[in-house]
Amino acid sequence: MRVDSVCILGGSGFVGRAAAEALCERGVRVRVLSRGPTRSRALWVLPTVDVRVVNPHDEVALAACFEGIDAVLNLCGILHETRAESFESVHVELPRKVVGACRAAGVGHLVHVSALAASDSGPSDYLRSKARGEAAIRAAAAGLPWTILRPSIIFGADDRFLNMFSGLMSLLPVVPLAGANARFQPIWVEDMARAIATVLGNPRCFGQAYELCGPRAYTLRELVEFVAGTTRRRRAVIALPDWASCAQAFVLEHLPGKLMTRDNLKSMSIDNVCSGGFPDLLGFQPTPLEAIAPRYLAGQTARARYNKYRYRAGR
Repeated sequence: MRVDSVCILGGSGFVGRAAAEALCERGVRVRVLSRGPTRSRALWVLPTVDVRVVNPHDEVALAACFEGIDAVLNLCGILHETRAESFESVHVELPRKVVGACRAAGVGHLVHVSALAASDSGPSDYLRSKARGEAAIRAAAAGLPWTILRPSIIFGADDRFLNMFSGLMSLLPVVPLAGANARFQPIWVEDMARAIATVLGNPRCFGQAYELCGPRAYTLRELVEFVAGTTRRRRAVIALPDWASCAQAFVLEHLPGKLMTRDNLKSMSIDNVCSGGFPDLLGFQPTPLEAIAPRYLAGQTARARYNKYRYRAGR
């Protein structure tokens, strides 16, 4: 299936920006749906991107935005519930509305980004809601080809994972760490974007779900220690027992910014690693964390500031 145009929900986010850039490089026209124009400011410089302000929960408005579009990419997701957005509304109801709008507009392919370890029996509301979202797509998408992608933690220059720990280390002499033994298999955001661009319109991917991970699994403690070593902020990492982890998560979820919630901690109680290798049909192998993360983490130290400038200049 030829894909000349793609509409992205969540296109102004971390993964969405990378996906939009990857598609533009392939000459694809990209329509990004955003709640406000300032959120998508970074996309304005891309030559084939059309940003539209729309409420993604308005199914009629969605169908209008999907008119004349070959494929739709749904990246909408939240890690923490708020008064305005719940896991049910974003992870379950929105995918169902996206499917209805796709069918109404005659879209040829829907790519939905879910989460690794999504399951009806998952330990957290987050993972269970992601599973219900996948089920909603399968149930409602009769006649609409779909593909589901399940990534592990995604890292990159603007991530809120490794950068968060780097920021904490600049403030704290020690790092009290909840879920220190939780295992992740991080994938680079550019590899994620490349995977998205590859599956869009590919008939071999219709009706399939793929797990996407980097080449190596790490415990959370190993990742934090990697950040510490890369940024030259040597900090003692103290693994918290279960009761202290729950107490820390309880406190953090009531603070502005919600660095962690008890539901996040429940998600971390099971491994966030792929059950098999990287999908062969994608035609490439994922990039190691060690090859990319130091480029942007090192830029947060005064000594390595020039490396940051070189990286941004492509040198």
